[in-house]
Amino acid sequence: MQASGRNAGLGLALVSALAFGGSGVAAKPLIEAGLDPLHMVWLRVAGAALVLSPLAWRHRDLVLRKPALLAGFGLLAVAGVQAFYFASISRIPVGVALLLEYLGPALLLGYIRFVQRKPVSRAAAGGAAIAVAGLAFVVEIWAGLSLDPLGVLLGLAAACCQACYFILADQGSAGDDAPDPLGVIAYGMIVGALVLTVIARPWNTDWQVLGGQASMDGTAVPAWLLLAWVVLVATCFAYVTGVVSVRRLSPQVAGVVAFLEAVTAVVFAWILLGEQLSTPQVAGGALVLCGAFIAQTARSAGAPAEPVAQGGPVVVVSEPGPFPDAGPAGDGPDGGDLDGRVLDPGAKAT
Repeated sequence: MQASGRNAGLGLALVSALAFGGSGVAAKPLIEAGLDPLHMVWLRVAGAALVLSPLAWRHRDLVLRKPALLAGFGLLAVAGVQAFYFASISRIPVGVALLLEYLGPALLLGYIRFVQRKPVSRAAAGGAAIAVAGLAFVVEIWAGLSLDPLGVLLGLAAACCQACYFILADQGSAGDDAPDPLGVIAYGMIVGALVLTVIARPWNTDWQVLGGQASMDGTAVPAWLLLAWVVLVATCFAYVTGVVSVRRLSPQVAGVVAFLEAVTAVVFAWILLGEQLSTPQVAGGALVLCGAFIAQTARSAGAPAEPVAQGGPVVVVSEPGPFPDAGPAGDGPDGGDLDGRVLDPGAKAT
């Protein structure tokens, strides 16, 4: 891989992490104004599906060429991460659920090494380990350790779906028949919106909230403007830059860089919502940055330059990616709130 392409990929991965990380600070005021968290998720995905629908029409040939890829991306990389994450936080502390979800990059490395039997660089593995340790400090996992076995399994399911985001984003990226990433994302949003419609039941949404004002650290902001940010920047733009970065880097490297989403969510919450950062969170953020820096130096030791997922459809059971803040329920994905701190997983999905 040429240095210029790698640097461009790294830049896109960082931009994607920043975009995903900003969803929580925009979604939390809407939730506090009275919008149900699941309805917020549906509005995010359905809004993105509407915005990207022209791209879906432009790349309509993908429906026949790559039906399994489109269905998998929508079910796992869009709807799966968010559905499993929200189910897990209903049973276990948000910080623990967020940490479990961000085991996705580690599971991705295991998939590459033991399922595909390809070498994994020490830099990627070491960077992932450091980033996981740092994330434990960022979410202050010790703030609540009452674990429910089913909640843990649901959190691990979200991690598997997050790993699928990186695998499916790289699916078929080499060769003459490579699907356009914009088309994959557009159809993924459409599929995800259909699935989340069944889960969230949006016909019960309190639509009056969107016509009013929401408070961001004491400042009144139009609710529609916050929703537009979540849809256009934290979803459409974040997914596009994220998928393209995976293709320019590699899933294993892009996965570790995605840890920065949680750090940026905390920083945005500090700047825009006035939420305080503790010393452990600052130290954890430094560890995540260190792990991401180490991982971005990784090269697949001796591995051919080919995407992680080749051939037929990938069947793996995932904010971000990423999803919006699930509100004051001790609530990351794209986001979560632990003792007043907004955390936004990505996803690749929170």
